[in-house]
Amino acid sequence: MQARSALFDLYGDYLRTRGSRAPVAALVRLLAPLDIAAPAVRTAVSRMVRQGWLHPLRMASGAGYLLTPKAARRLDEASARVYRTGRGGWDGRFDLILIRDQPLTRRDAERLTFLGYATLGDQVWVAPRASDEVETVLQEAQAGYERFSAAHTAGSAGAAAIVGKAWDLDRIGRSYREFEEELRPVVKAVTARSSDEEAYAARFRLVHAWRSFLFHDPQLPTALLPPGWPGIRAAAFFDKHATRLRPAADRYVERCLHPGR
Repeated sequence: MQARSALFDLYGDYLRTRGSRAPVAALVRLLAPLDIAAPAVRTAVSRMVRQGWLHPLRMASGAGYLLTPKAARRLDEASARVYRTGRGGWDGRFDLILIRDQPLTRRDAERLTFLGYATLGDQVWVAPRASDEVETVLQEAQAGYERFSAAHTAGSAGAAAIVGKAWDLDRIGRSYREFEEELRPVVKAVTARSSDEEAYAARFRLVHAWRSFLFHDPQLPTALLPPGWPGIRAAAFFDKHATRLRPAADRYVERCLHPGR
């Protein structure tokens, strides 16, 4: 687990609801159970400041860091996808983007992928739902583009065929099965006799692994998924253990943020 990625998870899953800020000493304490050393934390924090994700500030307990508005928006959108909140039914329409000029750079393409888009060609991108952030990404990429809301004339069958071209569902399905296989022993090892720190570390690894699907799975509507989709079972597994481990994890976070209490 990389320090920068872990910091995004930490802010998004625990600190966003606690003022979106923390002293650097607490950040070091909170990533220590994940075997991330203090120098790596400080290096990652400095990098995130340069990239506009964190803003330094003085806190009563010393130097600290606050999420920037850009970071807060990104983490809120990611959290809604991780916990699948605010997602209604599908209206049968895709968000379609046609890049007019050169294909996107790898970095900009990865940003679109994170938002749930996939390619139908070098210059055609599609998503089952429009992202509020996509136009910002395209403008920052200085890409000329046209954007459409489109429904397939062949209905669900045609839409499913488009999905099969844009996303490798077999690979995504295998990833969901592997997620369960790898994380089951991690979360099952935490029992009523385990410490809050052990529960926190296990839950952190669970959420970190689950969040990686934001880069691969756009959370397609059920109507476009094959029967017996492994993502449904994996989501139930994630929800069960993320909820079970949350109280102990929250207690550990509070102790790290307020060690004198």
